[in-house]
Amino acid sequence: MSENRWLATGNFFTSYKAEQRIFVTNVDRLLFVGLLLLLFVWPLIFEVGNKYLLVIDSILIAIVAVYGLNLLTGFTGLISIGHAAFVGIGAYTAALFAAASEIGGVIAGRDAAEQAALRVYGTNIGLAFQLIDDALDYSGEAAKLGKRVGDDFREGKITLPVVLSYRRGGAEERAFWQRTLQAGDIKDGDLDEAITLMVRHNAIEETIERARHYGCEAQKALGIFPMSEAKSAMLDAVDFSVNRAH
Repeated sequence: MSENRWLATGNFFTSYKAEQRIFVTNVDRLLFVGLLLLLFVWPLIFEVGNKYLLVIDSILIAIVAVYGLNLLTGFTGLISIGHAAFVGIGAYTAALFAAASEIGGVIAGRDAAEQAALRVYGTNIGLAFQLIDDALDYSGEAAKLGKRVGDDFREGKITLPVVLSYRRGGAEERAFWQRTLQAGDIKDGDLDEAITLMVRHNAIEETIERARHYGCEAQKALGIFPMSEAKSAMLDAVDFSVNRAH
């Protein structure tokens, strides 16, 4: 295994058996099991109201979800379309946005339908926000937002534009992605080549289109609520997240 276990695209193993290990160390295993036990056991030990029970459980579920996704995508190594899709659709951001949105409804004592609507809203705005971020990394607009174009590429991140380009490319193009993002062998001009491939396969525009879809779903989820200042702000937040691409 690579000496650096925190490679952006995972670990690289020298045997099939080693590659199948999800838990690289005993600490990983103990931490994950401990979080699961805490999630299910703590309500039996501490006496709290239903409101706070739901809040704390929502936070713990988000933590376990993010940690579990990190195990799948960060500890099992190599470019995998299945693993890349987890990152490509913004699963990390969606889980955190969903928990943050739902907790507001729980604290306010809203009914189950409204809490579910807030969770759906958070999931979809999280997906939209992350997909736009992924698209901006390969466009000139990124410089206007205070980030360098190609940061994700240089860090070896597998995002949706990469997934789409990889799947639609031929053997030579896939070899390029494997050299740059899997092996980390990035040379001068590789970023320009990556952007060229994405434009060729319409990967950036399709990523933005998917973000628009999730943005619309987020706004639809708020249909259960009457118009108010808070709802208007949440609708505007979706528009801002998606319109950053323009």
